[in-house]
Amino acid sequence: MPFSDKDKSLQGVYKSTSHQHNPHHPGECGRRMCSECYTNQTFVYDDGSTHKYTSRLAPDKSGVILDISTLKMNELETEVPPLPPRYRFRDLLLGDQTFQNDDRVQVEFYVNENTFKERLKLFFIKNQRSSLRIRLFNFSLKLLSCLLYIVRVLLDDPTHGIGCFNCEKQNYSTKSHTHSINWDPIIWVDRRTPLWAIQVTVAIISFLETMLLIYLSYKGNIWEQIFRISFILEMINTVPFIITIFWPPLRNLFIPVFLNCWLAKCVLENMINDLHRAIQRTQSAMFNQVIILICTLLCLVFTGMCGIQHLERAGENLSLFKSFYFCIVTFSTVGYGDVTPKIWPSQLLVVIMICVALVVLPLQFEELVYLWMERQKSGGNYSRHRAQTEKHVVLCVSSLKIDLLMDFLNEFYAHPRLQDYYVVILCPTEMDIQVRRVLQIPLWSQRVIYLQGSALKDQDLMRAKMDDAEACFILSSRNEVDRTAADHQTILRAWAVKDFAPNCPLYVQILKPENKFHVKFADHVVCEEEFKYAMLALNCVCPATSTLITLLVHTSRGQEGQQSPEQWQRMYGRCSGNEVYHIRMGDSKFFMEYAGKSFTYAAFHAHKKYGVCLIGVRREDNKSILLNPGPRHIMASSDTCFYINITKEENSAFIFKQEEKQKRKGRGICGEPSRLPVHSIIASMGTVAMDLQNTECRPINSSKLTLPSENGSGTRRPSIAPVLEIADSSTVLPCDLLSDQSEDEMTQSDDEGLPVLEYVKGYPPNSPYIGSSPTLCHLLPSKAAFCCLRLDKGCKHNSFEDAKAYGFKNKLIIVSAETAGNGLYNFIVPLRAYYRSRKELNPIVLLLDNPPDNHFLEAICCFPMVYFMVGTIDNLDNLLQCGIIYADNLVVVDKESTMSAEEDYMADAKTIVNVQTMFRLFPSLSITTELTHPSNMRFMQFRAKDCYSLALSKLEKKERENGSNLAFMFRLPFAAGRVFSISMLDTLLYQSFVKDYMITITRLLLGLDTTPGSGYLCAMKITEDDLWIRSYGRLFQKLCSSSAEIPIGIYRTQSHMFSTSEPHDIRTQSQISINVEDCEDTKDTKEHWTAKPSHRNSTSSDQSEHPLLRRKSMQWARRLSRKGNKQSSKTAEWISQQRLNLYRRSERQELSELVKNRMKHLGLPTTGYDEMNDHQNTLSYVLINPPPDTRLELNDIVYLIRSDPLAHVANDSQSRKSSNSYKTEHTGNPDTRDETQL
Repeated sequence: MPFSDKDKSLQGVYKSTSHQHNPHHPGECGRRMCSECYTNQTFVYDDGSTHKYTSRLAPDKSGVILDISTLKMNELETEVPPLPPRYRFRDLLLGDQTFQNDDRVQVEFYVNENTFKERLKLFFIKNQRSSLRIRLFNFSLKLLSCLLYIVRVLLDDPTHGIGCFNCEKQNYSTKSHTHSINWDPIIWVDRRTPLWAIQVTVAIISFLETMLLIYLSYKGNIWEQIFRISFILEMINTVPFIITIFWPPLRNLFIPVFLNCWLAKCVLENMINDLHRAIQRTQSAMFNQVIILICTLLCLVFTGMCGIQHLERAGENLSLFKSFYFCIVTFSTVGYGDVTPKIWPSQLLVVIMICVALVVLPLQFEELVYLWMERQKSGGNYSRHRAQTEKHVVLCVSSLKIDLLMDFLNEFYAHPRLQDYYVVILCPTEMDIQVRRVLQIPLWSQRVIYLQGSALKDQDLMRAKMDDAEACFILSSRNEVDRTAADHQTILRAWAVKDFAPNCPLYVQILKPENKFHVKFADHVVCEEEFKYAMLALNCVCPATSTLITLLVHTSRGQEGQQSPEQWQRMYGRCSGNEVYHIRMGDSKFFMEYAGKSFTYAAFHAHKKYGVCLIGVRREDNKSILLNPGPRHIMASSDTCFYINITKEENSAFIFKQEEKQKRKGRGICGEPSRLPVHSIIASMGTVAMDLQNTECRPINSSKLTLPSENGSGTRRPSIAPVLEIADSSTVLPCDLLSDQSEDEMTQSDDEGLPVLEYVKGYPPNSPYIGSSPTLCHLLPSKAAFCCLRLDKGCKHNSFEDAKAYGFKNKLIIVSAETAGNGLYNFIVPLRAYYRSRKELNPIVLLLDNPPDNHFLEAICCFPMVYFMVGTIDNLDNLLQCGIIYADNLVVVDKESTMSAEEDYMADAKTIVNVQTMFRLFPSLSITTELTHPSNMRFMQFRAKDCYSLALSKLEKKERENGSNLAFMFRLPFAAGRVFSISMLDTLLYQSFVKDYMITITRLLLGLDTTPGSGYLCAMKITEDDLWIRSYGRLFQKLCSSSAEIPIGIYRTQSHMFSTSEPHDIRTQSQISINVEDCEDTKDTKEHWTAKPSHRNSTSSDQSEHPLLRRKSMQWARRLSRKGNKQSSKTAEWISQQRLNLYRRSERQELSELVKNRMKHLGLPTTGYDEMNDHQNTLSYVLINPPPDTRLELNDIVYLIRSDPLAHVANDSQSRKSSNSYKTEHTGNPDTRDETQL
């Protein structure tokens, strides 16, 4: 078969009729090969057949001769020609390199380093370790030359004669002193031959080294190298010695070898730099400067000593020691004058040395002082030795404020085992003046180290010894206007620390919930907005939840307020010392005896016997913490118990007292308050001594709860059923909540007869951010349209334009925020959780400064009765349109745009004034306010010239002086849960260093996380029908035996008379105060607590508003009493009170008219607005884990941890199928029904 043109091109050889032999290039002889060109060739005929080429081939056949060996050697280059570019790129992707040809050129790099000069430069200069060795050798030579000079001086005796080498020595010491100077003792010295040989050797080596370094560092300007001071000194000290080799008479010539000390100083500076480079450590400028200063002083003294000693050879012939003495006395400015230079050359040298010292030393000291000041600003370094021998933690912040620092230090060092820890603060900004002043206090100066630097720099992390730290706390700057940018900085810091020290535990504080997943790798993360909104939401259904959580996460000994004359302050302060602790059940004296019994039984009896409140447990094989897992949970010795107590069990001493034999008549029942354990808790140095009573009697009646009405007039009080060791489904009814919900869902409206909207239980389909915990909630069967979420504007689905038109059955919850951030999602979820009764769901209105985006509306459109409106709280029209007169709770969230102010603590000014205005306009409204600075809470509900508030202020200052971490706890707004600051929760992150479970327990209490089988926080109110229980201990037993609920505290509200005079005049003023509004507000007073005789009337609040007018009226009354009779005195008092009340009444009428006029202007009905009392004569506070003998009072709100109803559904599927409480009514979605059955 003949070859085609394509085949011929592939072979690269063509037939040719002409042939020219080329013996030098056989491949270029032509296209037809001859026998003289190749010996290993193959002939290819035109028909495609091949034959080994020999000289006997027939010449008449045409063909092509192929060189097989050449083709094999150059197969890649000659077999396939270059392909088009499109095929080359494809082959490159496929890894085919056949497109390359022989155009490649091999390039060698760094050929300049192969020269002899570059190799020498690499060894002497560039290489760190070899350069360090060379400099160390050079430094040794300089020191040796100085030592040899001293040896020469000690061996030289001018009295034996002076002269050149091998010359006749002349003794000049016997000559008389004249005004002329004999220069021979100065020019000539006596140098021994061995000493001369050593000095010459050292000089030659130094000279050669110097010339070599000059050659290597030459860059085109030789004069720059020659006129260097170090080069000139080197030549002065080495060249004369080399000359003496060739000219022996000059061997005794004086050579100022002592000047080598300055060369040694320069070499030492370079050697220190090379040393730091070699060991890869950042050099300390302070250390270097101190070394330079010391070397400068030594060189000055050594030069002066040697120079004066040598010049005085022509004078008094001073010894080295006397010269040294003279230099020290002179440079220290003492100047005794006993040793002085006698000739003018030595005197001139002293003048020169003093001038040099006056110029050089101040410069050195100035540099040292500058570096010292900079070090004080930057904080220096945390030494490696201290990091290896001591324990320390690192605190990384963007800007350090005094409040943040003191909160961290007080909480961190409140734990006894952390007293020996050091705190290293790493902050990029300069230390604040207040922070500097605090860190100078001996209490903190020995334990706190401030370093100015960035966590993004490895050098600064190395300074802080981050790799050796026990923990690293990374806090966000919440005062930034752009909180997202602050989070980004926190995320980068966390990444940098994790990259530098992977084994260092991270404790990260983040602001925005959407940024939380970036730091998920951290050991502990606290998202500020998650906790804030969840806590504010629970404040609406469980009053003062913010105060409860704040007290739990603060470290306290319960000694606050114990010296106060107020009983509520003593009790409130004592109970505030309760915290959450943990212990293994097998190692606990509190709970060891309850192994094998139910959780509810262990909780009740531990509280009855020891006064501790068991709230949760964790199995050994499970990392999940369960709050009140219920009576079906059987305790095991390996379980970890979590309990609330004044102190942990390890710091408690147990003193058992036998039961008293003498019993009062008629008080033999065990459940009586007098027979309950009385706990005398004495907190001292972290140790608590408990006086316990052993009670052996059992409850008489173990049946169900006997109602008070059934006892009639009998002598026996109602008894409470005992708590069973093992749960019995017939006595424990844990599913009451779900059954109530089912009944609610199946019930129609009684008032209007309208069918109730169907709600389903399920998980919200849209989460606004990554990382939110799924929570089973009440949801709408179908998502609401975005237009229906707008409260103040109607749409095609409904025409409602205000809250009144909707006809809500429950009071509204209004939230005022600047923007609809993702954190608001955590406000809605706890209020729509599945365990809340449908009748308890309050409508939620979001009053936003800026319109929300569709992403947020998509997340909330599935929740029932959630609306939004654009407006602000400083606009009365917006407040009235959103239904504030129908609201029970108003939550004012701190705005991001006002968190920073030019003056500290002024960031809350606008919020405080707006809330004070609403407090005056709507006195019956419960307002919860978030503030940036906790210290500003004293301005909430401010009443001028209130003596009681002044007394509380004095108490706060006294507690702060005593070192309390909760000095602000006695402020009435905080105690009542009316004010909250997120900075108070910073201690939660700090406590997690010692208690790693605190964040988890707090999230479970707030409803941020839902663990299957774990309970939730709720509240119940004590009514008149519940007062027969009498004490908190009996209530504990009643709840544990009936509904398996664990009470953890009480929110108590009591009447209090606030006066405008001294405290001892309260009773007198309360007797003479008359309020004309009492008769008008009888409808409101029925809602207050007037059942107990000990409670004062809570409607008399006028006298506290205008103390000046009241004081003047009293003075006027006293003047009348002096002039007239008793009747005129009484008349004057009555007139003054009437005047005060009328003035007060006119102010209220004015505010009422203002509100009603605005409502009429907006077309809103005015029937919902009434002049209600502002409850200024009541105070509220939280009692955490009160003693069992604490008496219950009317309207007490008890905090409960209720067991998870769905946990019993999972444990008993048969009961789930037969009970309506475990079903979802009329749910057409099977997925939702499955979600309900956990």
